[in-house]
Amino acid sequence: MRAPLSWIDEFTPLVEGSTLDDVHAALVRVGLEEEDLHDFEVSGPVVVGEVLEFVEEPQKNGKTIRWCQVRVAPEGSEAADGGPDVRGIVCGARNFELGDKVVVTLPGSVLPGDFEIAARKTYGHVSDGMIASVKELALGDEHDGILRLVTMGLDPEVGTDAIALLGLDDSAVEVNVTPDRGYAFSIRGIAREYSHATGQPFTDPASLVPPVEASGFPVVIDDAEPIRGRVGARGFVTRSVRGVDATLPTPPWMRARLALAGVRSISLLVDITNYVMFELGQPIHGYDLDRLAGGITVRRATGGETLETLDGQVRKLSTEDLLITDESGAIGLAGVMGGGTTEMSLETTNVLIEAATFDPVSIARTARRHKLPSEASKRFERGVDPAVAVAAANRVVQLMVQLAGGTADTLGSDLVADASAEPIALPAGFTAGLIGVDYEPSQIRGALELIGASVEDAADGWTVTPPSWRPDLTDTWTLAEEVARIDGYDRIPSVLPVAPPQRGLTRAQHLRRNASNALAASGFTEVMAYPFFTEAVNQRFGSPDGARIGQVKLANALDASVPYLRTSLLPGLIEVARRNRSRGFTDLALFETGSVFRPELGREYGTATIPLGGVLPGDGDLDDLAASIPPQPRRVGVLLTGDRTAKQPGVAPVASGIADALEAAHAIANAVGAELEVRQGAHQAMHPGRTAELLAGGEVVGHAGELLPELALEYDLPRVVGVAEVDLDALIASSEGVIEARGLSTYPAATQDLSLVVDVATPAGEVGAAVREGAGDLLEHLDLVDDYRGTGVAEGRKSLTFALRFRASDRTLTAAEATVAKLAGSALAGERFGAMIRE
Repeated sequence: MRAPLSWIDEFTPLVEGSTLDDVHAALVRVGLEEEDLHDFEVSGPVVVGEVLEFVEEPQKNGKTIRWCQVRVAPEGSEAADGGPDVRGIVCGARNFELGDKVVVTLPGSVLPGDFEIAARKTYGHVSDGMIASVKELALGDEHDGILRLVTMGLDPEVGTDAIALLGLDDSAVEVNVTPDRGYAFSIRGIAREYSHATGQPFTDPASLVPPVEASGFPVVIDDAEPIRGRVGARGFVTRSVRGVDATLPTPPWMRARLALAGVRSISLLVDITNYVMFELGQPIHGYDLDRLAGGITVRRATGGETLETLDGQVRKLSTEDLLITDESGAIGLAGVMGGGTTEMSLETTNVLIEAATFDPVSIARTARRHKLPSEASKRFERGVDPAVAVAAANRVVQLMVQLAGGTADTLGSDLVADASAEPIALPAGFTAGLIGVDYEPSQIRGALELIGASVEDAADGWTVTPPSWRPDLTDTWTLAEEVARIDGYDRIPSVLPVAPPQRGLTRAQHLRRNASNALAASGFTEVMAYPFFTEAVNQRFGSPDGARIGQVKLANALDASVPYLRTSLLPGLIEVARRNRSRGFTDLALFETGSVFRPELGREYGTATIPLGGVLPGDGDLDDLAASIPPQPRRVGVLLTGDRTAKQPGVAPVASGIADALEAAHAIANAVGAELEVRQGAHQAMHPGRTAELLAGGEVVGHAGELLPELALEYDLPRVVGVAEVDLDALIASSEGVIEARGLSTYPAATQDLSLVVDVATPAGEVGAAVREGAGDLLEHLDLVDDYRGTGVAEGRKSLTFALRFRASDRTLTAAEATVAKLAGSALAGERFGAMIRE
């Protein structure tokens, strides 16, 4: 909502010396949200000039210009810029005549867009200023020619300050109006709030409007069967004015205020209805009375009915749409936009004025259904004061009589909506207990009376009746918030809550943080990827073996092309990697922790029954809600591409791959205190020979490997991309959550190698586990350092070489003791897998 300062000042005098920032600050103090500041951006010597003569001069480019002599100051007087009273000015427009009064921007003035005016040589002349159009002065969009002041009903003296004359010295503050404060969608509401903030006296503009007696116009509200339990129209006030001259110009002060409010001037009659809407907050619609067929009926649309609205669109109506109709049929979409058959035009001489009270929900649904937001619907959606309709209709009559030369007629109607509100009991200690400030009873009463509420004493506090323009005040909590707002939010103390003892992170939360911290410490960058994908992408990454899996499809997706919730973290990481590589980041180590959505195949999920707000749900309600949500296991995904070790002098770069993905998986397991087993695996999105299954507690908890090369090419990534995904919930469930630190031995280690020949299909991890188990406690560390297949090893067999490190905590091991332990491990591997020591 944009509020020109001169308009606010009309009903609440501005504090002397106030600037735009001061007014904004005052409105922010009472809870309105600051948006922007606006002015016409016109400064300098801008004056009224009179065209004395002009010569039309055709140019080589086909254009004809006028070389004009314009008087810009009384004869013999100095002009506003200190120059002569007559100026030579080049002008490309041709819509003005000799003797016309125009607006002249003299050298030194500045127009919107920081356009500075100076004496410039052009078309063979020195143009000493510029004759301005409406658009150049930011008064409207018309750029068909020069602004002739006679078209605005003005005949000022030459040399008059045109900035003040046209209202270009005004400025406006803009505030964001939240849905609960619809009354602030008007100058009436903004001026009242400014009064609350500053203590300046407020005069309700509705109280200044002279009454107009009217009756006899037939109006019927036919909404006997409310839609969704709501009646569409609760009031319908009409007034009529006869003998208006629709061709008269809109006065400059009104045009300037509307421009600052963000509305373009259309015609005098339409401008008056818009002006009253901004002033009082009541949307107004004007009909050409002579084009109406009989009286007006407000009803719902029938099936298959259509309406051509003012924008020229023929709209198919829903049976929920509320219509304004006469004997000819639909003539307007109630509260949203009028119809074209009865609109006011420059030929209109008799006007019927409508000021109705419509249901906010009905109007909001209609506006959204037809994608037709309007200034009227924005106000109706937030709630319009039902008590202001009569004053608004009378105000339109007043302005049409004053500005359009009309005569107030007695034809009209007064179906006035009930503006009474339900009283609210406010206990004496409630406000202080809720807000945390010790308010005096007089402060509470004074704040509520200031906003327009009626306050009566009760046995244990007060009975408060909200004003008609505050439908948001419905209970004790909203009343208490109003007291806090009016008294000042700065009085509310800032007190940090004290955490209760013996509380903190749960075991699972602590371990999840450990996993993220371990990856970050290893050089990975945490990202948050977009969680929506296509069904095909989810199937490919979410199902290792290609078996069909369940997916969750959103009923109202943000992007209809990707309506499914993710089943894997890997597609999101791939998209992040692609975006970063397109911007020149080639060496990436990324990770994400988050939920994936894994519904049972064939089962429908959804929250069919949601408990009412403000009611504590029971155990059954909570169970139903939990059952309506698909399983959402937490996972960790990692992706590496580019070089793990950068190229340096004398050092070749080392590319990332499966080894790094496995290392990341082990880092995650170590961080949560779990034992991770690795074995050869397969995944349809990973390289067939470079994929590992990750197991914990005997269950598969994830996969690690390299992205399928054809997929990497599809996503514009290098051929080798290391990836891993681990089910963090399952990994934590398999762990004891305790990480034991080994003591440091002061005795030296004994190292030996062990080469075992096994079948080529035997997993190296299982062979290593057997060696570790057989060697016993003396074996401190085991690494697989070679997997050889070739000369010297029989076909179908492979040689696995392990580097072993032995150490005792109480003595220095001998080579013989280390050999005995090694052979024990070899023996167990031979027993389980037929492993033989390679000679």
